[in-house]
Amino acid sequence: MSTSIVSSQMEFKNYKKFHYTLAGRPLVIETGKMAGLANGSVLIRYGETAVLCCATASEKPRDGIDFLPLSVDFDERMYAAGKIPGGYLKREGKPSEKAILTSRVIDRPIRPLFPKDLRNDVALTLTVMSVDPDCAPEVAAMIGASTALAISDIPWNGPIGGLHVGLINGEYVINPTTEQQKVSDLQLTVAASMEKVVMIEAGANEVDDKVMYDAIMLAHKEIKELLGFINAIIDEIGKPKFDYPSCELDHDMFDKIFDFCEKDVMFALDTDDKTVRDARMFPIKEAILEKFTEEYPDLPTMMEELVYKIQKKIVRRWLLVDKKRVDGRSMNQIRGLAAEVDILPRAHGSGLFTRGQTQVLTVATLGTLSEAQMLDGIDSETSKRYMHHYNMPGFSTGEAKAVRSPGRREIGHGALAERSLVPVLPSEEEFPYAIRLVSDVVSSNGSTSQGSVCGSTLALMAAGVPIKAPVAGISCGLITAEDGSWDTMIDIQGLEDFYGDMDFKVAGTKKGITSIQMDLKIDGLTPEIIARAFEQTKAGREYIIDEVILKAIDAPRAEVSKYAPKMTSFMIDPDKIREVIGKGGSVIQKICADSGAKVDINDDGMITIAAINGESAAIAKSMIDAIVFEPEVGCTYAGTVVKILASKDKPNEDIGCFVEYAPGKEGMVHISKICQKRINKVTDAGIDVGSAVKVKFMGLDKKGRMDFSIRDAE
Repeated sequence: MSTSIVSSQMEFKNYKKFHYTLAGRPLVIETGKMAGLANGSVLIRYGETAVLCCATASEKPRDGIDFLPLSVDFDERMYAAGKIPGGYLKREGKPSEKAILTSRVIDRPIRPLFPKDLRNDVALTLTVMSVDPDCAPEVAAMIGASTALAISDIPWNGPIGGLHVGLINGEYVINPTTEQQKVSDLQLTVAASMEKVVMIEAGANEVDDKVMYDAIMLAHKEIKELLGFINAIIDEIGKPKFDYPSCELDHDMFDKIFDFCEKDVMFALDTDDKTVRDARMFPIKEAILEKFTEEYPDLPTMMEELVYKIQKKIVRRWLLVDKKRVDGRSMNQIRGLAAEVDILPRAHGSGLFTRGQTQVLTVATLGTLSEAQMLDGIDSETSKRYMHHYNMPGFSTGEAKAVRSPGRREIGHGALAERSLVPVLPSEEEFPYAIRLVSDVVSSNGSTSQGSVCGSTLALMAAGVPIKAPVAGISCGLITAEDGSWDTMIDIQGLEDFYGDMDFKVAGTKKGITSIQMDLKIDGLTPEIIARAFEQTKAGREYIIDEVILKAIDAPRAEVSKYAPKMTSFMIDPDKIREVIGKGGSVIQKICADSGAKVDINDDGMITIAAINGESAAIAKSMIDAIVFEPEVGCTYAGTVVKILASKDKPNEDIGCFVEYAPGKEGMVHISKICQKRINKVTDAGIDVGSAVKVKFMGLDKKGRMDFSIRDAE
């Protein structure tokens, strides 16, 4: 009995391929071949970069939530870069910090364009399958995610497009290559719809505000052309959007409860103290439940969303109509400021920055370059010498919750502060240290990330890090109305961030911008709003630098803390590295043990010695100098006779002696070159083991051996 297998050639009837050119490189979007069960999927190719972008949504809303349950995952596959993952398991584990940051960059422009009453789970999975270093996978993933959502049946008001902008020798470059990025003064990411800019993320080498603004406008112009391409795809293969049950609060119920508690909530919110505000709101919530639960039995489950919308309506009305802020400030007024350094005596550097009820303590620690962070990712970056970590424990907001490992928000805020300070850090050659900053938020009421930037400047200067200029950060908020009117406000606190439309964070020196991060809750910004945000944040950061930071510490300390390691750096011949390390590391281990210093060696021959005191560093350096020392032909050296070499064949004659001409370095002097007259024994010249002599290096003999002479040194 035989079994026959029957099959047919697979046909992808819905397969489509769309071509575009972005920054001179081919951009290809394929649909209909892979991930056919997702609501929407595309394989996007940019150059040789390939990212599979899939959008899926649950059939029903998630119960008991008052937000859109959206997840965006930038999923790096190490095979994309031809690498095998490090570690014991040799497989991809938790996402890298860069993957998390990329997920956040893509999430931010996409999230505001979903319907406000959608509660279905939505997942965007962006799998990086191939990496062309000159075609950023982040850009491809953002475009692919937008296209996958737009052609799917998931309700979404896109599409958006995104790209990078560089600045090289004063000229803008769209999607710069790897080599161009190395010399670029700007690393700008912009996402936009046809009408508005929806996301800005930037790092810059003190770039002027006007230059930054023009770069954003150029990016928007390029994105509009890209969106024409994406819209053509949507017109051809886009699906009708599915219907969903609206999770909007009942309007009649909201109006009735709002009328009941409006005046009490206005009183509760009218304070600059978050603790007082929360205390005032508690009895109001109890009163609402007592009066309306019988009429609306589901009210307890909707209470948080209800109170949020009541407060939001009042705060937005104050800002738009009355130009009133909850703490009584004017729209361009910064909260009370304070700055201190040297809070912690044993830390290498510490700074406490306070803005209203937001307070951040940043601590700087200096270490050897070998303590730089090792990176295992799909790009070419393998290490970083400057690390910034941000923590926001529960007590900072008055919440009783246990300490947990950092989430995406903490990683994102740490990376933003890190990016803000990198442009002003000294080079490794100028300051051969690894630097770690930890920003602990000890009190939070808005704009903690920018408080971290200011605290970091204080800590670095206190630690004796010779930064080029102090950096300050501040945020600008936005309030908009249905009629198109709008207004901005400087230094937003928690409620204004929570109920407003924008958190536009800008950090920089007095010379220019070093970082930007923009979060939106609306469908985008006009050029006029962006220009106003730059104007306000520039004035704000300059004020903080002059009136707060420089009054706390006017310049970086001339020396590092007495508790910080002291660094000595010098170069040796790379061919000598093996001698300094020794077999199995025996030589360098002995140097460290005998001197008490720590020694790092780079492949290029750079030696860095770290020690708590100068004496230990000097001992280590002298030991290394001795190992790598090479005599110069014709030079004379003071030495000591360490051995006399007798002739085996002629017992009454010596071959010569060995002289230690440098610590650990010996050379032989032939018997014929000990003195002017002929002698048979070294001792005939009055020389014995332990005798101090002078030797002259004559060069190499015929057999390639080093040739020394006592006779010619006289």
